[in-house]
Amino acid sequence: MIKIKTKKDEFYHFDKISHDWWNEEGEFKALHKIRPLRIRYILDQLESEKLNNISFLDIGCGGGLVCESISKLGGKITGIDFVKNNIKVAKKHALKNNLKINYICKDIEKENYIKKFDIIIMYEVLEHLDNWPKFIKKIKKNLNKNGTLILSTLNRNLKSKYLSIIIAENLLRWIPKGTHDYNKFIKPKEIEKVFKNEGFKITNFRGLIFNPIKWEWTFSQNTDVNYFCTAKIIN
Repeated sequence: MIKIKTKKDEFYHFDKISHDWWNEEGEFKALHKIRPLRIRYILDQLESEKLNNISFLDIGCGGGLVCESISKLGGKITGIDFVKNNIKVAKKHALKNNLKINYICKDIEKENYIKKFDIIIMYEVLEHLDNWPKFIKKIKKNLNKNGTLILSTLNRNLKSKYLSIIIAENLLRWIPKGTHDYNKFIKPKEIEKVFKNEGFKITNFRGLIFNPIKWEWTFSQNTDVNYFCTAKIIN
């Protein structure tokens, strides 16, 4: 019988390592390495180098890595996470750096949140949810008219299982062991189907790959493992 990680499993996993969010050589080392690309992807999709007067919601914000980058570029950012210690770390770090970021501890998958935003970001979130298609339907209500949803997640195939779990988690320890559940990985075609049904138009897919020769992460057309996706509301 296949055991799929529950919400409680996800909470305890991230709560246990929440203290390490801003340690660039710690548990979240990989996220620090790809943070510039995460922000670059947002800027590319918005075709702008500044984010002034654009309202953002970062779901599953963790310790605030993406939130702080968006704030520094002028975006009005709210970060939500269901792990209280993540929010404590994020608030403390934002205060230390004199950044105005609205952090909220809330399980937005289960609780209602009525505020609307121009952009919603969900980086490495969908594959941790109990029912991500249902969540897409719900979170659409938090987007302004013509709003945009930007996400990243992992493809589901043997290659992604080998590279993201066996290599990245278990062997190289780039990612905290136990972070991912392969059974919850999502194929791009599944994203396309659900988003189309919910009134979104997919405007971009972009892969993220690791180059072992240069020892760096780069964008790619290859979405076999990690990939970004942008979707806009059309109705």
